[in-house]
Amino acid sequence: MRMDPHLLRTLVAVVEHRSFSAAAQALGYTQSAVSQHIAALEADLGAKLVERRPVGPTAAGERLMEHARPLLLRLDAARADLARLHTVRTTSLTVVCTPAALTPSLAAALARVRRAAPGLAAGVRVLGPGEVVRAVVTGEADLGLVDGAAAPNDPLPLPDAGPMVTVTVAEEPLAVLLPAGHPLAGRAALRLADLADAHWIDAPDTAVPLAQLRAAAHADGFRPRLAYGGSDLRGLARLVAAGHGLVATGLTAAAGEPGTVAVRVRAPRLVHRTEAVHPRTPAGPVPALVEALGHTG
Repeated sequence: MRMDPHLLRTLVAVVEHRSFSAAAQALGYTQSAVSQHIAALEADLGAKLVERRPVGPTAAGERLMEHARPLLLRLDAARADLARLHTVRTTSLTVVCTPAALTPSLAAALARVRRAAPGLAAGVRVLGPGEVVRAVVTGEADLGLVDGAAAPNDPLPLPDAGPMVTVTVAEEPLAVLLPAGHPLAGRAALRLADLADAHWIDAPDTAVPLAQLRAAAHADGFRPRLAYGGSDLRGLARLVAAGHGLVATGLTAAAGEPGTVAVRVRAPRLVHRTEAVHPRTPAGPVPALVEALGHTG
């Protein structure tokens, strides 16, 4: 069993695009080459991996995809980690962050670093948590900022994507964002389990994932009434205000939106934390930005 990474990349592309031709275009191959890759991988593993009409993974293909994505990510991370040994970047800085991590503190810290290095070219992109980690370990970004909920002494549940350093830069109470007219909106704090049967908005890139709330509360429920795929916290708050469902996020991020009330979670004991993520060998401006975040977070 060779498990050629080139063939695995082709499988991932075909499954994600649900098309052999679209996968070929994305990878820069001919459609014939993509078909040959899939056939070779199926012959190697002795199992059909992709249904041809319509295009989609078989049960065996689904199972292999669970391994393929993290394996390919670790290979990309290894390549980037070795490249950093011979590359020192001091004139540019790329930051990726989750929506709730794009705070005034980040803006102030970045301004502080740029004042100390006037020629620094900086860029900021907003991504989901998994994409932030992927961008950092593969070298697409110099620093990532990820927010999420965790027990006070536990790290955030980040994907194991390769060697990286995590530093807590901010921590605050976890809160549930409710419509202003909600029966629990007047409380000073609430138990997460009391809202297990409420309607929720599924916004995993912008708020705490519902599966994590379910696990933390040790309760079934937390079912989505609406799926939100954006990265705009204000837009998400508007959906809450209109009664489409609830979301959990940091108290600061949730507070102050018209038509909503942010109520702190008192049980289970959880915090909303923002962690900086960077490679073991960070680019020149990264330590200064992490230090500045520590002073402003």
